[in-house]
Amino acid sequence: MAALDAIVAQFPEIGKVARIIPLGAGLINQTLKVETEDPAAPDYILQCINNAVFQDVDMLQHNIECVTRHIRKKLEARGETDIDRKVLRFLPTKEGKTYYFDGEKYWRVSVFIPRSQTLEAVTPESSYLVGLKFGEFEAMLADIPEKLGETIPDFHNMEFRLKQLREAVAANAAGRLEKVQGLVDAIEKDAKEMCCAEELYRQGKLPKRICHCDTKVSNMLFDEKGEVLCVIDLDTVMPSFVFSDFGDFLRSAANTSAEDEPDLNKVHFNIEVFKPFVKGYLESASSFLTPIEIEMLPYAVTLFPYMQAVRFLADYINGDTYYQIRYPEHNYVRTLAQYRLYEEAKAAVPAMKEYMQTLLG
Repeated sequence: MAALDAIVAQFPEIGKVARIIPLGAGLINQTLKVETEDPAAPDYILQCINNAVFQDVDMLQHNIECVTRHIRKKLEARGETDIDRKVLRFLPTKEGKTYYFDGEKYWRVSVFIPRSQTLEAVTPESSYLVGLKFGEFEAMLADIPEKLGETIPDFHNMEFRLKQLREAVAANAAGRLEKVQGLVDAIEKDAKEMCCAEELYRQGKLPKRICHCDTKVSNMLFDEKGEVLCVIDLDTVMPSFVFSDFGDFLRSAANTSAEDEPDLNKVHFNIEVFKPFVKGYLESASSFLTPIEIEMLPYAVTLFPYMQAVRFLADYINGDTYYQIRYPEHNYVRTLAQYRLYEEAKAAVPAMKEYMQTLLG
């Protein structure tokens, strides 16, 4: 506790601390709640930044500062009320930075948003709200003047992920290639088609936007009435194709099973989750999307299970060096499940396009 008190003391805005307690179950960053003694003062969120994942903390925090400042300006210009509950605010240290390095770890503090909650379940209603809010999030950042960096380089770069797979195949470090050669061949058959975003970007036909890149329903705060307050977990906000936010949400939300479901007969693409999500997304994002971005949204839905299958397969061939596994064949099972989801999503593309046509008129 004494060590945490010393860290909190680096952020002078925080008043007298009553207690510091763990908060949530984040997979990447250690998160704590700092409760203050003054009932009129806010409480705070203290986070230890995982700089093994986010290696350039200065860039990470610069991105977050630019994004939150820009969104705050947009909300003020719109005449919004209760703005402090609708955008995150990070505290400066004594040196004026939004993070503190204690010689070993990096720490940051944001204002705790009271009377807020997160949701885990994806329903048609929450799917619509997530689509609406992430579309609005991108729309507000479409004219951000600052240049943002990639907090995780090549995070959603399909060409890079295939390069990793090909390197794994060439090395065959764990001697597993023979077992999965058929999967490798199937993935390679569609490789050119699935890398079309990078090719269109090089041709100047597809822009990069500022995206969240981790679109989950749990990465939003809701108020007591179930209305969306704001988008949280901004570490992965960086330049990317809009497909990152669109496809990544549906990879998990529209999957009828877990991402590591061993019974492939249970793995299906749920178009009834896609429909409200795309409806909400287009309502808020169509103000800035180009025709090619809109046309390629069904491609985005196929891209992310394909990409995840590639990543799981590369790790399996390498001998399970990246993802944590619960049993020896876990990455193989994950690969099969994600590839099946890719096939199911691909089969649903005509239905997706048909439904989008009813929205676009």
